[in-house]
Amino acid sequence: MVRITKEQARSIILHAQGLSKPQAFGRGAAGALNTIRHLGYVQLDTLAVVARAHHHTLWTRNNSYSEKHLDQLLVKGKVFEYWSHAASYLPMEDFRFSLPRKAHHLAGHAHWFRQNKKLMKYVLDRIREEGPLQSKDFETDRKRGSWFDWKPAKIALEQLFMEGSLMVKSRKGFQKVYELTERVVPDMVDHSQPTNDEYAEYLVKFNLRALGIASLKDFTHLRRGMQSVVMRAVKRMVKSGEILEVQIDGLKEPWYTTSQSLKQKSSAHQGTFILNPFDNLVIRRERLMKIFDWEYNLECYLPEHKRKFGYFCLPVLHNGNFVGMFDPKADRATRKFHVKKLHLKSEWMSDEFKESLSEALNAFVKFNNCDQVVFDRRKDRLT
Repeated sequence: MVRITKEQARSIILHAQGLSKPQAFGRGAAGALNTIRHLGYVQLDTLAVVARAHHHTLWTRNNSYSEKHLDQLLVKGKVFEYWSHAASYLPMEDFRFSLPRKAHHLAGHAHWFRQNKKLMKYVLDRIREEGPLQSKDFETDRKRGSWFDWKPAKIALEQLFMEGSLMVKSRKGFQKVYELTERVVPDMVDHSQPTNDEYAEYLVKFNLRALGIASLKDFTHLRRGMQSVVMRAVKRMVKSGEILEVQIDGLKEPWYTTSQSLKQKSSAHQGTFILNPFDNLVIRRERLMKIFDWEYNLECYLPEHKRKFGYFCLPVLHNGNFVGMFDPKADRATRKFHVKKLHLKSEWMSDEFKESLSEALNAFVKFNNCDQVVFDRRKDRLT
């Protein structure tokens, strides 16, 4: 077993996450696609306090990214929407590894609501006959007192999506446009259901590619019933030398990586990154605390009187260290970007850091289609 320090682990992780150098995965739409392929998924979220999570995550690693790029990749069939640990954009090459979850729902396990077979058939038949449709396209079918209603139709669409009969062909605004799966997935894409062993190896490989270093908890996070199969795959891959077991100083459980990651000499990028709360690097809070020694919680789901830091605080990563966060609000109408509360560790408040954060903040403000930064609290100003 190889022993490494937390500093080494952080460097490996930041490199794997594309946060060790600018444009790590390329520029423009091609860079966005490479990012999704490398990370395995980018979480999709509805909150729009600032640029939505999926756009923000891609821009953090590729500042030439534009929101239209992701729309183009979806329409061209380069990526698809489905669940990873949450609603996400995934590379189309990984389509077959979405099938185990779909089979689970197809077997009768409803996603959030009970299945309405009659309504699901009606919705499916309309899309088969008419082509891609949005949920609003079923509003005119509403009849008072009948079995059909607007809300149940939307539920039926989502159930058909989760079980794999429908996919998201495109989006209009933020609204899904549903289409039959066979009309969305390119013919050359593998449609075969993976075996449990194949699925387990996929979980290990994609996590190590995206995270650099991972634990058994990382491999099986929210993957129902896969713990024992993944454990066997890990043992098999360690024995063959495909992956390595490592011990991180100060942590008890075993971690895993590859020899290529261990040989990686790159250090954390000397600069400042503003991350989204749903960014791949920070989404696992327990992991973040263990390796980066930083406790972070998103407070938007708490009642206002229980919030300590703010509604939607964005983590700030500087020279490979988490140094604080700030609560933002992008006001598109006035094109003003508000920093409502700024929370930074005092030991990082050097002139060099303030300049770097100011530069990163100004770039992020432009990405949010705003022109001006407004610090709501006078004491938070960087100059």
